[in-house]
Amino acid sequence: MDERSLLAERFEEHRARLRGVAYRMLGSVSEADDAVQEAWLRLDRDGADGVENLGGWLTTVVARVCLNVLRSREQRREDPFEAYMPDPIVSPESGTDPEREAVLTDSVGLALLVVLETLSPAERLAFVLHDMFAVPFEEIAPVIERSPAAARQLASRARRRVRGQAPVPDPDLARQRGVVDAFFAAARDGDFDALVAVLDPEVVLRSDGGTARARHTVTFRGARTVAGQAVTFRRFSPFVRPALVNGAAGVVVAANGRPLAVMAFTVTGGRIAAIDVLSDPDRLNRLDLPLLGG
Repeated sequence: MDERSLLAERFEEHRARLRGVAYRMLGSVSEADDAVQEAWLRLDRDGADGVENLGGWLTTVVARVCLNVLRSREQRREDPFEAYMPDPIVSPESGTDPEREAVLTDSVGLALLVVLETLSPAERLAFVLHDMFAVPFEEIAPVIERSPAAARQLASRARRRVRGQAPVPDPDLARQRGVVDAFFAAARDGDFDALVAVLDPEVVLRSDGGTARARHTVTFRGARTVAGQAVTFRRFSPFVRPALVNGAAGVVVAANGRPLAVMAFTVTGGRIAAIDVLSDPDRLNRLDLPLLGG
């Protein structure tokens, strides 16, 4: 085996972790793949001579690439408080394939990713690298050009935001599915009271319909408000297909092989605490939806 092939083999040992880092940083599957590819190109160009910890070095490269993407995205965003719906990772309920499992190791729900989108680039990097991948603050600090103490403070601030806004889902997938099924049964029957009963009092519904539908993610809060919106979902009932969305119970809504929406549910304490809906036709057509055959 020549030197380049050996280097490529060593890189592949880290690809899954790097992709997981980049997906959590960017919330975009395609941009995450681009960041990982950039790390490989740099390794292929510069080699690994003098690199004692290849995994750490590659993580730093990917983190820097992601940080640049986040900063560029922040500059382009007209409304700094506008929520962005990340790319969902959709899998059949029978289980995820190895590639999806690699991205979702230590599962990260869509609701959590939405909250991460509200953090500053430096906060997001510090939180993701330290809290999700146990990277020491001494290694994070040079990436964001801050001291280790400042990096620690950024992660702490991000952690408080996440704890306050991203509910932790129940671990039992069967229980999650039962709650989601009850939600759609109530919506199908137009049963407002049953909808309110299955929703957490502080439930949040976020829906991204894309530029064709006036963009800007629409957000509704509170059980009665969300129940009023959910009654409109009854038209989806014949087209709902159960799926795992970012490792949790969700659905793909599709008619005649064409995706209409992906819906992610966060079930906490036996009630739905968050519903995240992506119905942007352009983004749906770019997603890999295995339930539709790709």
